[in-house]
Amino acid sequence: MDINVRLEEEKDYRRVEEIAKAAFGYPDRIKRGQIGCPYEHWMVHELRRRDGIMALSLVAERENGTIVGHIICSNAVVKKENHVLPVLNFGPLSVLPEYQCQGVGKALVRAMIEQAKSLDYGAILFFGRPEYYPQFGFKQAVVYEISDSEGYNYPAFMAMELKEGYLKDIRGGKYFESDIYDDALNRETVSAFDKKFISDK
Repeated sequence: MDINVRLEEEKDYRRVEEIAKAAFGYPDRIKRGQIGCPYEHWMVHELRRRDGIMALSLVAERENGTIVGHIICSNAVVKKENHVLPVLNFGPLSVLPEYQCQGVGKALVRAMIEQAKSLDYGAILFFGRPEYYPQFGFKQAVVYEISDSEGYNYPAFMAMELKEGYLKDIRGGKYFESDIYDDALNRETVSAFDKKFISDK
């Protein structure tokens, strides 16, 4: 399948939010009580207002111009004592269910990495599937001796240097991302947005 990756434009906003809702709106997730509605469509919406980097908000479209996937990055930091190092976080990565496992996600991740390098960013850290992302060059963050904001490490917490040695002086630091990724903190806001999102359709 031929896929073109380009910058997200304002005219794409609603379509992208619909894709995120479809991609993450698994019924079993709702049944487990993780959240009352899919969370990522609000996350994309909110990232455009704060913390998101629009130069790293990319859509994947088919040859007929139909958008089938999206990725976005946001500002994050690694802190060690008085040293604060800017880094990128990425996510959500959203692909319509019927187009998953067809290379759309891979095209978006690769394009995002190349765009981030061209914009002179130094590193990417994020939480994701440890069996999937090493193919792009991501390693467990523990390799760089960086922990999450609470001091923990686990396989899903990953990192990539875009500039060699960028993370060497922050070893022992902790990673802090935008608070929009905090499900519990944003539960009521997400629910209110989702109701309006549905009523606007």
